[in-house]
Amino acid sequence: MHRHLPKVTFADLFTPKLVTVLRESYGRGHLRSDLVAGLTVAIVALPLSIAIAIASGVSPERGLYAAIFGGFFVSALGGSRFQIGGPAGAFIVLVAATATRHGIDGLLTATFMAGLMLMAGGLLRLGSYIKFIPYPVTVGFTGGIAVTIMASQIKDFLGLTLAEPEPGALAEKLPVLAAALPTLSPAAFLIALIALLTIVGLKKLRPHWPGMLIAVIVATLIALALPWPVETINSRFGGLPTGIPMPMLPDLSPARVMTMLPDATAFALLGAIESLLSAVVADGMTGRRHRSNCELVAQGAANIASSVMGGLVVTGTIARTATNVRAGAHGPIAGMLHSLFVLGFMLIAAPLAGYIPLAALSGVLVFVAWNMAERHAIFTLIRGQKGEALVLLVTFGLTIFRDLTEAIVVGFALGALLFIHRMSESVAIETEMALVPEDLPDNPDGTRTPYDEHEAADPDIVIYHITGAFFFGAAATVGAVLDRISDGYKVLVLDFKSVPLLDSTGANTIAGLAAKLERTGTRLIIAGAAPALRHALLVHGVRPPAVKYTPSVDTGVAIARRWLAGKPDARA
Repeated sequence: MHRHLPKVTFADLFTPKLVTVLRESYGRGHLRSDLVAGLTVAIVALPLSIAIAIASGVSPERGLYAAIFGGFFVSALGGSRFQIGGPAGAFIVLVAATATRHGIDGLLTATFMAGLMLMAGGLLRLGSYIKFIPYPVTVGFTGGIAVTIMASQIKDFLGLTLAEPEPGALAEKLPVLAAALPTLSPAAFLIALIALLTIVGLKKLRPHWPGMLIAVIVATLIALALPWPVETINSRFGGLPTGIPMPMLPDLSPARVMTMLPDATAFALLGAIESLLSAVVADGMTGRRHRSNCELVAQGAANIASSVMGGLVVTGTIARTATNVRAGAHGPIAGMLHSLFVLGFMLIAAPLAGYIPLAALSGVLVFVAWNMAERHAIFTLIRGQKGEALVLLVTFGLTIFRDLTEAIVVGFALGALLFIHRMSESVAIETEMALVPEDLPDNPDGTRTPYDEHEAADPDIVIYHITGAFFFGAAATVGAVLDRISDGYKVLVLDFKSVPLLDSTGANTIAGLAAKLERTGTRLIIAGAAPALRHALLVHGVRPPAVKYTPSVDTGVAIARRWLAGKPDARA
C-alpha cells in the first residue's frame, strides 16, 4: 500500500515564522531573550549601517533607514526565525555605481523595483532554485566584493585628498589613489588603525563584546582629543537627522523604470542570494529550517518599505544574523526589536554620532571586507579541481574589473558547462553477448563445464548496458556507440535499468536508432526502463511494434530467442 505525502499548501510555504513562533505559546522568558538579542544586534548594526551608507556614496542616515524599516519587515514577514535584515557590505559596489549614474532618486527606484522582483520570485517559488548557484561562484563574487570594498576604503583610511573625483572602477581608482599618497593624513591613518586593531583585539580577547561600537567610540574620543583636523560625519554630511522622514513613492514612470531595470535586477539577484545564504547559515547554527520563498517575499516587502522611507537596499546579513543567534534570540521578535533599538539610538544619539571620524568607519569596513573574503575556501578551490578553480577565478576577476551581475551570470554558465561535462563523462555503455544455455551443461558430478565465452555467445543477440543520465551532454557519445552496431545481429537488447534520467535529446537518439534498426530488419528490445523513461520514449515515437519493452534483460533475451525460433508472439 502506497502512502502519499501530504500536499504542500500555500500556508505551509508563506506563513511567516513570526506567526509560527507566536503559536508556540510565546512567553515572558522568550521576550526577555529576544530583548537581549535585539539590543546586542542593534549595537553591532548601528556603526555598520552608517559605514555602509557612507562607503556607498550616500548620506549615513540612509543606511539607518534601511536597518530600521527594512530590517523590521525582514523579521516580521520572513521565513527564517533568526534572520536580521539591513544594509549589507556586499551591496556597496552596486549601490555606489547606481547612485553615481542615476542619483539618489534612481537608487530608490531601483530598490523599489528590486523589492517587487523579490516578492514575485517568492510567490513564483523561485527561492528553491537559488541553491543551484555553484559554490565557486558564490566564493568568487564574495571575494571580489571584499577586494572592491577594501579598495574603496583606502581614501578615508589614509585620509587622502584627491585632486579629482574618485573613480569607481578598480583599474582607474588605484592610479588616482597612488597619485594622492603624498596627501596622507597621519591623524586619519592613526584613527583608522586604532579602530581596526581595537576590533581585532576585542574579537580575540572578548569575542562577545560589541567590538565595532567600542572601536568607533574609542576612535571618536581620540579624534576629539587630537589637535589635528579629521574629517567627520558632521564635516562631510552635516550630521544625522533627529527624526524619521515621511514616506514617499520613488519615481516609477515608464521611462525611469526602463532605465533602472538593469540595476534593479542586479539588486534583486544579489539580494536573493545573500538573504538565502544567510538563512542557511542560521539553519546550520540552530537546526531549524527556513522557508525560502516566504523569505524572498519578506525581502521584497522590506526593500519596498526601505525605498519608500529613503533607505538603501536591504538583504539578510550573515554577520548580524549569526550575532542574533549567539545572543540567544528565540524568534523574529528579536529582529524587530533590533530595528526599534536602532531607531531609538538614531533619535537620541544623532548629535553625538556626527563626531564620528570617517577614518574610524573605514577601519570598521576594512575589517568587514577582510572577514567577507572566504580565504580558506578560495585556497581550497584553487588547490582542487581545475574546472572549479577556473569558475572561481573568472567570477572573482569579473566582479573586480567588470560587473557583479555579469560575474554571476558568466560564473553560473561556466559552472553549468563544467557540470554537464562531468555528467557526460559519467555515462557508460557496455556490450554483453547473450549466452546460449545449451553450451553450459551440468556434469554428472554437479559441476559446470568450463566454457569459452566466445564459443558460448549467441551470434544473433547483443546486449548493451547503459549506465548514468542519458541526456543531451551524453547523447552524442552513446549514439556513436550504438551506430557501430553490426548488421549481423538480429536482436538488440538495450538495458535501461541503470538510467535514472532520459531527456528529449536522449529519447530522440533512441528513436533514430529504432528507425534505423527497423529498416535493416533488426529487432529492438528495451529492458528495465522506469515508467518515466518509457513515457519519454513513447512520446518520441519509440513504440511497438518497432520496439518491445520488457521488465528485465533476462526476459528480453528469452523473448528474443522465441523470436529467433519463429514463435508466434514475435512482436506481441
